[in-house]
Amino acid sequence: MNIIIAGIGKVGKVLVQQLTAEGHSLTLIDQNNQVLEKLVVQYDAIGVQGNCAAKTILEQAGVGDADLVIAATDADEVNLLCCLTAHGINPNIHTIARIRDPEYTEQIMTMGDTFPLSMTVNPEKQAAMEIERLLKFPGFLRRESFAKGRSQIVELRIDGKSKLKNVSLMDMGSIVKCRVLVCAVLRNGQAVAPSGSFVLQEGDRIFVTAPTSDLAVLLKNLDIVTRRVRRVLLCGGGRVSFYLASLLEDDGMSVSILEKNPQRCIELAEELPNASVIRGDCSNQSVLEDQGMDECDAVVALTGLDETNMILSLYAAGRGVAQTITKLSREESVRIANTMNLGSVISPKELCSNAIVRYVRAMQNQTGAAVSVHAIADGQVEAVEFVVDENTPNCGVPLKSIRLTAGVLIAGIVHGTRSEVPNGDSCFVPGDRVVAVTSHRGSLQQLSDIFA
Repeated sequence: MNIIIAGIGKVGKVLVQQLTAEGHSLTLIDQNNQVLEKLVVQYDAIGVQGNCAAKTILEQAGVGDADLVIAATDADEVNLLCCLTAHGINPNIHTIARIRDPEYTEQIMTMGDTFPLSMTVNPEKQAAMEIERLLKFPGFLRRESFAKGRSQIVELRIDGKSKLKNVSLMDMGSIVKCRVLVCAVLRNGQAVAPSGSFVLQEGDRIFVTAPTSDLAVLLKNLDIVTRRVRRVLLCGGGRVSFYLASLLEDDGMSVSILEKNPQRCIELAEELPNASVIRGDCSNQSVLEDQGMDECDAVVALTGLDETNMILSLYAAGRGVAQTITKLSREESVRIANTMNLGSVISPKELCSNAIVRYVRAMQNQTGAAVSVHAIADGQVEAVEFVVDENTPNCGVPLKSIRLTAGVLIAGIVHGTRSEVPNGDSCFVPGDRVVAVTSHRGSLQQLSDIFA
């Protein structure tokens, strides 16, 4: 498809990388010519320097023949005007705008017919929703849901005390005492598709698929103690903290927000009357102790500096806080985080770009398209959910008799309300949902792609 990306910031750069890898033709618009030149050469894209909301610039970028425009500048107003102008030139174009201001989000929802937007994305709100999910279901570093929550892929770290340390995957069942499948292992920053003889080591991060009903059994038998989160400390008072505090208050959790900017403290106190807003420096040890970090069930590091967030999470874990969640913005920070005990790591730009990529794939394949797509193992592996229909090959055929595409693993089959971790005798029929895992991102556009 012909796609225009307007605004090459953090989200824009990730989108360029992902959409180029999937074979789309990209035209990039940005005011900064140096940024454009670098990406044009690296990804063989077309670059247009200028204001993406201007009609002349959009026409120069070929908006009349484009299938999709993604407006991801730092300004909500520019993104809205870009999409409005693009739609005015080409009424058939799909439009996606990054909208971060809560007031605009509400306005767009109530005036949907006025704004020709196919989709809006909000990195901070998406990050807040993901963090809320982790706080409501503690015990895992990350969890991805499929088939309306009936099947999950969860992430666990093998530490020095783990019962799975130095255990082969074929012997794992005797320890966890439930049916699970390790579909990927991240070791030293590299994703591995393990066999039954693969031996887990300290420091490994494993990605396990299992029916949702078995997750509590898995945690219990691994001696991973979880308790309901009641008190949460949010370090940093940015947009993620605002959205997250609103969600957690609805969940009945006690929320404290630590922010050093006095004006921002006043704004948060007015917007979140039920939260405790404290003016203080998150990087000050005595301030953290005064706010009772040790008594918190969870600490979420949400400042604007990755380095500060990493230090905060390490300090909280060292003080015995049961759950830590770390927001990281830069790719290099995420790579460093793999070697550190930072708890769950959240990247708003990746959550945002993954949502856009899912929309792009749905545009390409209206029939048989993926129902959901999740990147796991630091983006090196993709888990894709499909619905089986009457035209799907190999219906009713045992998996042991099916030849799959190289690098593809069927990680789960959901029959109605029952989720199954498949074996060689498993099969799928129309109406079932299949979760496939592959190390070749973007290669599974339709369910038929999993078959050799």
